[in-house]
Amino acid sequence: MPVFERETYLPFARHDVFSWYCRPGALTRLQPPFAGSVVQEPPEGPVDGAESVITLNPPGLMGNSAKAGIDLLGTLLPMSPQAAVTWRSRHEDYEHDRGFSDVMVAGPLKSWRHQRRFEDSGEGTLLKERISYELPVLKRLPRAARQMTQQRFEKELERIFTFREHQTIQDLAFHQSHGSLATQQRHERSDTQAWLEPHEDSTHARINVVAVSGATGMIGTQVCALLGGAGIEVRRLVRPESTAGSAERGDSQPSDDTAIRWDPEAGTIDAEALAEVDAVINLAGEPLAAKFTPEHKQRIQRSRIRGTRLLAETLVRLEQADDRGRALISGSAIGWYGATGADRTHTRTPLHEEDPAGTDFLASVCQQWEKEADAAAGEGVRVVTVRTGIVQSPSGGALARQLPLFAAGLGGPLGRRQVLSWISLDDIASLIVHLTLDSRAHGPVNAVAPHPINGADYARTLGAVLRRPAVLPVPSLAPQLLLGKECTREMVLADQDVSAEKALSLGFGYRHPSLEQALRHVLGR
Repeated sequence: MPVFERETYLPFARHDVFSWYCRPGALTRLQPPFAGSVVQEPPEGPVDGAESVITLNPPGLMGNSAKAGIDLLGTLLPMSPQAAVTWRSRHEDYEHDRGFSDVMVAGPLKSWRHQRRFEDSGEGTLLKERISYELPVLKRLPRAARQMTQQRFEKELERIFTFREHQTIQDLAFHQSHGSLATQQRHERSDTQAWLEPHEDSTHARINVVAVSGATGMIGTQVCALLGGAGIEVRRLVRPESTAGSAERGDSQPSDDTAIRWDPEAGTIDAEALAEVDAVINLAGEPLAAKFTPEHKQRIQRSRIRGTRLLAETLVRLEQADDRGRALISGSAIGWYGATGADRTHTRTPLHEEDPAGTDFLASVCQQWEKEADAAAGEGVRVVTVRTGIVQSPSGGALARQLPLFAAGLGGPLGRRQVLSWISLDDIASLIVHLTLDSRAHGPVNAVAPHPINGADYARTLGAVLRRPAVLPVPSLAPQLLLGKECTREMVLADQDVSAEKALSLGFGYRHPSLEQALRHVLGR
């Protein structure tokens, strides 16, 4: 039986590393976006008998591109085709602060057993991992073919474990900077959660319980996982099961019993349950990427404005009854500034938070969206509006839509001179959590990387990471066929040079300040 072994040095105490692995969200943070997604984490951590479920994408660049293409096709068809396979694991050999294993009970391999041991190594931890596995039908292949198949399989494993090494170190460093490692927290509430009690002179707000809307969306999933890794209790805001489109908005029904019910269309929310939270992160909203028909525009506006208004008004009432210094971290977008210079009332660049809203459709949505959140700011609620740039991840958004073209060697710039203000998926999730925990954060904050890039350089960088040519200009007609003229103009061809200065001034440390760093991480390249 083949064996794959790996040792990883982590510059953190063994108890902190092991505790993080056992907290909610660890599996989600460790699952690379190029490899698949997490369906179910072990509810009580990787204790004996606990089970987890993930989906696996087809391997390699062509597999990732095929998955992205199928997902895109699914947005156009009444039935969504499936490209991923399901993998179910059971945990065994749990030993507190020492190790645990997982065994595949259903999945694409003949067998799989993954053992982890955590050992002291100086001031840090040595994570020793041993995987014994059997590939299906391998014995029926010629010897040369068996060796080649095994080599390719282990090369894919190395991609995944390299991602996990970087992710683990960066997550632990993030939590250390916010005082939320297990050894930093003063009062243990359970094996996996803790009350955070900062010193009086600390910039960290006292945050113990956070409610999240849009929790099952691409960004919301990572935000919830990061909060769980900080020992913070997460309660997802969910709409009624019968609400059409809830899954697309990222607020589908979860399986846990801590969910907070709300229905923005009906103007109802479980205020009693919301009263127990210290902060609300509001990420729900109708997906933007579709033709801007009158009906779609109305859904975009209503889903953001009504939900934000309901949360803001409820938090104000709760704060008036019980002054806890609650916070509302509400989504917005760099669409606030207008898509191009023609959509702005000024010519200043780069664009800063104090600049006025633009004049196009998305700018008007952002203006109304932020206005609803800001209504709570003068009523004792700390309000932050997060103006998100172009998020980089193969699991959704602009990058996923471009992967099939680039993989086929047909990629190129969608315009050359317009400036793209982007941010990696890990950085947007980390920034949202940082703004939740930092009591200094107020008002709008641009969620963009510190180094924007023009369209030509974006295509060149992506092509270099994928080792594919990136010279063929993509005609604007191509995205217009899918998204329509107005959506293409305001999203795909937007020219927005947006400043990251405020986020930096709040002490946020970017994991991926350069586009190449971000793409290599999320694509495993």
